[in-house]
Amino acid sequence: MRQGDAEYEAALNETMEILRRWAREGRTDGWYKSLSEELKAKGHHVHYRGLIISHLLGDACRRDSEGIEPMLSAIVLLKATGRPAGQFFELASGAPFHRRAADWTWEQERARVFARYREN
Repeated sequence: MRQGDAEYEAALNETMEILRRWAREGRTDGWYKSLSEELKAKGHHVHYRGLIISHLLGDACRRDSEGIEPMLSAIVLLKATGRPAGQFFELASGAPFHRRAADWTWEQERARVFARYREN
């Protein structure tokens, strides 16, 4: 699977569906491993510690938001820390999101994701 190929696009679409469902459910136990397992059940073999899952989550955020909307992957957490991985914070600080630590936390972002999808 490579970023941009048909298999990747199918996995990206499924990733977005899973994350939107988790957001509607208000899940606070959305682990990277759980996402990997759900993707595998749908025929997409994406390891929870691999580069592809990072690409999928970044692309899901960019596809779901033009920058002002909440970042969908804020609800995916490392089980060891209960927080998103470092790649999430790198994505958050760059374009188009431009989240700054002085006035932003991932917890606020996660709450915004939950609020956005509970409304829809």
